[in-house]
Parts: sequence; C-alpha cells; structure tokens
Amino acid sequence: MSRITSCLSKFRGASALFVAALLWLPSMSMAQEEAPAGAMPAAEAPATEEMAAEAAPAGEPAAEAEPEAAVAPAPSVDKGDVSWMLISTAIVLMMSVPGLALFYGGMVRSKNMLSMLMQVFVTFSLIVVLWCLYGYSLAFTEGNAYFGGFARLFLNGTFDSSSGVFAMAATFSKGVYIPELVFVAFQATFAAITCCLILGAVAERMKFSAVLIFMVLWFTFSYAPICHMVWFWMGPDAYSDAAVAADMTSKAGLIWQWGALDFAGGTVVHINSGIAGLVGAYLVGKRIGYGKETMAPHNLPLTMIGACLLWTGWFGFNAGSALEAGNFAALAFMNTFLATACAVLSWMFGEWLFKGKPSMLGAASGAVAGLVAITPAAGNVGIPGAFVIGIVAGLICLWGVSGLKKLLGADDSLDVFGVHAVGGMTGALLTGIFNAPALGGPGLVVDWVTVAGGYPGYATQFWIQCKAVLMTLIWSGVVALVAYKIADLVVGLRLTEDEEREGLDTIEHGERSYSL
Repeated sequence: MSRITSCLSKFRGASALFVAALLWLPSMSMAQEEAPAGAMPAAEAPATEEMAAEAAPAGEPAAEAEPEAAVAPAPSVDKGDVSWMLISTAIVLMMSVPGLALFYGGMVRSKNMLSMLMQVFVTFSLIVVLWCLYGYSLAFTEGNAYFGGFARLFLNGTFDSSSGVFAMAATFSKGVYIPELVFVAFQATFAAITCCLILGAVAERMKFSAVLIFMVLWFTFSYAPICHMVWFWMGPDAYSDAAVAADMTSKAGLIWQWGALDFAGGTVVHINSGIAGLVGAYLVGKRIGYGKETMAPHNLPLTMIGACLLWTGWFGFNAGSALEAGNFAALAFMNTFLATACAVLSWMFGEWLFKGKPSMLGAASGAVAGLVAITPAAGNVGIPGAFVIGIVAGLICLWGVSGLKKLLGADDSLDVFGVHAVGGMTGALLTGIFNAPALGGPGLVVDWVTVAGGYPGYATQFWIQCKAVLMTLIWSGVVALVAYKIADLVVGLRLTEDEEREGLDTIEHGERSYSL
C-alpha cells in the first residue's frame, strides 16, 4: 500500500511540473530561441505573402519600405514543395497505421493479433507526443555532436501566435524553405515507425506495460541522438562563405561531420531498430513452444495488404526525404519503385531455388527488404545502383531470416533483425559504392559554399559508411540493453507461461480479434 501511495505522490508531482511547463513555455519570446538546423531564427523568419496581404487595410496599398529600412528578401517557400511534404507525411503515417500493424498482425497467431495492432497503434501515438514534447528538439536543434538542445521543447518557437509568423526550415537548396511545422510532422512519422518496427522482434510474449516503458527510454536515448548525429546540420544557407564553412560543419551531428550518406534512414531507422529488436529477442526470451510447436502466420492476406501499404507509403518516406518536389524526389521515387520490385523477385527465386517453393510471405518479405535497403540510397544512387541494391537485398535478407537467424539463436519473432538491420546495413554500405558518378550515382556535395559536387573515392566513402553502421549498432544496442533491463525491474518483461498460452489479446486487452 505504501508503494502505491509513493507512486501516486510522484505522479502528482510530475503532473504539476508538466502543467507548469505548459504555462511557462508559451510566454517565452520566440526571438530569444535558438534556430534549429537550417531554420531561420523565428524572430527573423518573414511572414508569408498571405499574412502580409491580410495585415494591410482593405483597399489600401501596402506602405513602401524606406530604402534604409529594407529587409532581406523572404526565403522561397513553394506551395508545391509544401503540398508534397504534407502528402508524404500522411502516407508515411499510413505505413505504420494500418500498414505495419497489418503486416505484423497477419504474421502472428490469431490469439495475439489484437495485441500486435494495439502495440503498433499506441506506440506510434506515444512517440508522436514525445516527439512534440522534446524529441524534435533533441534531434534537430543545435547542441553538441551527439544531442541537440532544448530550443524547441513543446515545439516552442515554431509559430508565433502574437505576430502570425511561422518559423521556416531549410531544405537542401540554398534559399528554399518549408514551414518548420511541416518538417516536424514529417520527421515525427519517422521516429514513430522506427519504434514500432522493434515490436516485431518481441511479439507474442512481451507485456504491454513493459513495451511502453522501453519505448520511452529507447526513443529518448537512442533514436533522438542517432537522428541528431546522422541528420542534423546547419542548412545550406549557413555556408555563406569559406570562412565559416568549417565552423558550420563542426556544429553538425557527429556522423554528418564524417560525411556518411543516409538519404532516408538506413542507419537512423532500420539498423537502429533492428539491433534493438535483436537485443530484445535475447532478453525477453523465446516464445513458449518455439521450435517445437507450429507458429505459422494466421492471416497472410492481411500481411500482403500490409506490405502493399508499406510499399505505397514508402514513396513518401524516401522521396519525401528530398524535402522538395524536384529532381531528387523523382530519383528517390524511381529508385524506391525499382529496387523493391527487384528484391521481390530475387527473394522469390532464391526461396524457390533453396526451399522448393515460392511463398507469398517470402514475396512480401522481399518487398520490405528492398524498401529497407534502398532507404539510405534512394536519392544517393542512380538507376544502376537501384538494380543492384534491390537484387542483393532480396538474397541477403533471405539468408538473414534463415541461415543467420539460426546462427544467432534468438527468437526474433517477425525477423526484424534479419530484414531491417541486415537490409539496412546492406543498403548503407552499397550506398557508399554506388554513389560514385562512374557507377551512375549523383555523387555528393563536397563544398556547401559553392554547392560543388564530387566523390571522395570508393574506399574512403565505404569506410565512412562502415563507421556510421558500427556507431549505430553499438549505440542502439547498449541503450536497448539498459532500457529492457529497466523495464524488467519496474514491471517485468514478459507474461507467465499460462498467460502466454492463453494469448495476449484476452490477457492484456480483454478483447478478441475474431468472434468465436
């Protein structure tokens, strides 16, 4: 009883602090906040043309500015870019709910279908809230090489209600911006689906309460810092001349400083989640009856539907990561389309050759393998690279869920490591090779002051990609280990044997997926 009283007291204290923060943050001046990567300081971000029009009285022309009071021209905000990013955000949401939920749900046994849907749905919602509270700030504001700062806590500074001014976020083109809130929403879907991917490795036996505790810890100490290390930089307009270039680069995330290429999340999303899933599979332990009882997917049509939703949504995931509706969005779109189709075929023919029959589950898994592998490469390789990455990913991930899985000896229920970590590593490493113009790739920007392109060489770029992969594996693996241990100490990681045999649907949620 004393323990319950203590918990309630702590909850009341935390609630009071939360309410105080909500009341305090809006009062802070946007002009005093530090701008995130590539975003104009909120006090300097000009209002849109529509706002300016509304500010002038009806029928009166806007007053002409005095020459000495002239301000810098507004950054270019193209409605086509904004529209594309909003659409991309919406279809990436579709990837998780319902796409990933159905993909995973069809692969578990019927007694655990509802729990799988519930875990994905609630985890996604939880991470979106945490992203807006503090995750975005930790990932995409200036701090150090590992963590961002606190300039955007509660999304403070993204919109000034008193002046009607929206903060702007940079793209990859000088002078081209999108509203920062659009970028916040787009990146929120990445954070949320990354956490949801982990669930497949510990499916059918982990407590719902333990899942939530783990997700809060892992998101905070693994996803946010790795996102910062890989993707945070000061934006192209910060590189105004050679004198400041080195200083601007030193403010970027560690892996960005190295020069690693990750267009849409090979390290941040797939390797990050894949290794966390494998650690969980070891610590939570094998399912009751694993290796002795049949644990075949209960509804492959749902899995196929989920795979199709994933493929469709992945166009927003990869092509949306260009942040503009332009040439590189088109390249990423086509590479995503092609590599996925190649991976479906290579997985299917590999399975046909080595196992005797091509399966629907194999074809769907091949599609996801191709999508995973092309993610870091989407806008970083040309069409030849997409062919190779798709074909290689289908075959190597087939080995990842069969031969490698046996070697590891873990019950990775839905093959999160075998597809996402193995596929992510494959794509990340091959990106370093096929980025080369000699192999049809676009190369990379070697000087952001002049936006000059180039390529450092096969060995150099491959080694940079290797370092990024290793850093992600080690960081995420250690954080996952600690997070699982804390969840275990607080509530325990898994259900009892009798509860597991009954099924998580009724034990955890008091509902059934299907009427009896």
